[in-house]
Amino acid sequence: MLNNKNQFERLKAEAEAPYRGLRKFIYLGLGASGLIGVFIFSLRLLAGYDPAEILPNLALQLGVVALMAGLFRWESGKNRGD
Repeated sequence: MLNNKNQFERLKAEAEAPYRGLRKFIYLGLGASGLIGVFIFSLRLLAGYDPAEILPNLALQLGVVALMAGLFRWESGKNRGD
């Protein structure tokens, strides 16, 4: 009986929020990509490249990381009923 109840709860959660795991995986992947971009552009800035070219790209990468972190936290908060 306990197995049926757990299975029912799991299926109910999946029906309420389909593809949650896939969305969280995509958020992690895009966030990791943004972190790599932040690393690369930071190194270019430290290497002495033109800041006028580097800073907009660095800001974009930081924005991507912040957005993906926010979306991941929002998606995780749905599990707790927030």
